Amino acid sequence: MKSSVYQRRFYRRWQGARDLYKARVVIQETDLYILTDRPVDRDFVGKRLMRYRGQIERYIQKDRRFLASLKPITLDSDGPAIIRQMGEAAKKAGVGPMAAVAGAIAGFLGRDLLRKGYTEVIIENGGDIFLKSSKTRLVGIYAGASPLSRRLSLKIRPEDTPLGVCASSGTVGHSLSFGRADSAVVISKNASLADAAATATCNRVAAREDMQKALDFARSVKGITGAVVVMGEALAAWGAVELA
Repeated sequence: MKSSVYQRRFYRRWQGARDLYKARVVIQETDLYILTDRPVDRDFVGKRLMRYRGQIERYIQKDRRFLASLKPITLDSDGPAIIRQMGEAAKKAGVGPMAAVAGAIAGFLGRDLLRKGYTEVIIENGGDIFLKSSKTRLVGIYAGASPLSRRLSLKIRPEDTPLGVCASSGTVGHSLSFGRADSAVVISKNASLADAAATATCNRVAAREDMQKALDFARSVKGITGAVVVMGEALAAWGAVELA
């Protein structure tokens, strides 16, 4: 397990979307970077974020397995939508439900903003992204000490959005990972699923010869449309992935 100490989101300095308004919203452990076509309604985002965090925290109080389990668990069928979606994503990817939490929060808030009338919405939550755009966007791949780090981007076309682009790493960040990939990036219409599957994909990479096996796993998960794995100088990709 890597350190649980908060790590500054230094990669946010590299974003280049000059046509969008930018805002950072932080509530306890949740640190969001939001880009939109008009100024962010911070009060709205804050209230929605508190609602989702409250739902997750109350469910953890009810069932501690939701926080600690590294495998899928059975959840209440009448629980809040974000809980059910995290549980379903975990089941598909074969991981614990909290592996989907960052993507779930980004995805739920992103769709809330779309319903509120925003047309351009990018929400980054610890390297996990929800994106809806009317123009082509580049999402950079940060892979730590890999020589490919910051030299690769995913080209996301507007007709493919909204979608989630989520990353997991065995060498970067504080999140628990059982793999050694410098970066495993997964794309899905469902940001919760992209997050959970990125964790599961990264977990399968202990050495370079595991990269294809990890991609085969990502391809087997219904709802995943593309994946990229970076380890050192090696790169492997599958699906609806356009690298720039």
